[in-house]
Amino acid sequence: MTAAPAQTYRLGEFHEFSGGGRRFLYLPAGAIFEMDSGVAAVIGKLSQGAATQEELIAGLADGAELLGELCAARIVVTQDAVREPLETPPADFPLQSLVMNLTNQCNLSCQYCYEFGEDKVATPEGKPKFMDIDTAKASVDFLLAQSPGRRSVHITFFGGETLMNFPLLKQVVNYATEQAAAQGRAIDFSLTTNATLLTPAIIEFLSENRIGVTVSMDGPPDLHDQLRVFANGQGSYATIAPRVRALIAGHRTRPITARVTLTNGVTDVVRIFRHLKNDLGFHEVGFAPVTTSPDRLYAIGERGMDGVLEKFHVLAEEYLEYALRGEMHGFSNVSDTIAELYQGVNKSHPCGAGLGLLGVGPSGDIAPCHRFVDSDIHSLGNIKTGGVDREKQADFLNRGHINSKYDCHTCWARPLCAGGCHHEAFVRYGDTGHPNLHYCDWIRDWTDTCLRIYGTVSALNPDFLQYFAERKAL
Repeated sequence: MTAAPAQTYRLGEFHEFSGGGRRFLYLPAGAIFEMDSGVAAVIGKLSQGAATQEELIAGLADGAELLGELCAARIVVTQDAVREPLETPPADFPLQSLVMNLTNQCNLSCQYCYEFGEDKVATPEGKPKFMDIDTAKASVDFLLAQSPGRRSVHITFFGGETLMNFPLLKQVVNYATEQAAAQGRAIDFSLTTNATLLTPAIIEFLSENRIGVTVSMDGPPDLHDQLRVFANGQGSYATIAPRVRALIAGHRTRPITARVTLTNGVTDVVRIFRHLKNDLGFHEVGFAPVTTSPDRLYAIGERGMDGVLEKFHVLAEEYLEYALRGEMHGFSNVSDTIAELYQGVNKSHPCGAGLGLLGVGPSGDIAPCHRFVDSDIHSLGNIKTGGVDREKQADFLNRGHINSKYDCHTCWARPLCAGGCHHEAFVRYGDTGHPNLHYCDWIRDWTDTCLRIYGTVSALNPDFLQYFAERKAL
């Protein structure tokens, strides 16, 4: 009887990186392993081709145990192993966050605003421009009912310009706080604003109620005023800056952050960061390229995005220097990625849209997130007339699942990216489930940069990472 051929092994999927003089592996499951000499020896052998167990463990102390651990982590796999698809979240996945678009109106006319973008072409006229109290209360009740098991939930107020409906915002905070407390639960609030309507009374209310604030601002006057203008074309910086200073000085219960939209001509990331962080005093500053079709004049071309990445690297190096001293730097594009790496995130979808997060528009229409609110193409139902259409929700989630994005299946960065923003995909490709292939190389480069920072900090100042443990608990 002929003996069965010996089992052979090959390398699984991983991304190797270095930091702080150590070598690490980043795995598709979202885990990070430090390489020791034994792991390096096995990987070195398999990099030359398939090998048997005997060949792999020869000369290694506890080699069989080590190989078992590498196989369990799928760093090493059998020759016939196939990719393991990521599980689909259950249909009754509890809601965590609700984005309430209090109004679709704005007192600015920012040229790049997605409120007027490609996904709005099928939105019918006649929908309310401001949310009313009945719709707002129904939204709060919906959030609490659809979040079983959650001790704490979150509401983000959005627009248009959120503060144009500030009286309703105050009512929602009071109502939601009372309803959550009656159930022995907590509710947290945040909002995004252009800051033009901030007053001392509003700032006091925000601070007293611990409402997180993100200000949309694009840098110093010459950059900010290029596209963030009033209807008459006048720049908004002069109006916003003193109100931002008052907000930062008067809101003492939550850190104030800035969110920058990068566009053609507004890509000097380092100068923008310096101004918003050092001159105005924001706690953190985050950047995102404009979401638009590539033929818009304000779209950033490939060369422009390369330039953005170079400047991101400058701030990333600063971030690392701060972290090694145990100090926070304020560049949230690094902090957000480090937080996900620390938590071992392995995404089935790019974000919580349609899953743990939903958006509600002034009309009560439910959307996967705030960017799709009040677009009939993407409506998932209505707060006041039956709630979520589960078939539409399932269709959205199935198309957006990483298992459906075949271009992503061999990408080592997929645990954090999962194909990219649904809204970006719709604007670029006409399909919310299409991977954002135009950003692939950019995302891989940036993820590798953040991995290197993570590895260096974990090797040289691991106590700094405790910040992200606390952040996860919030």
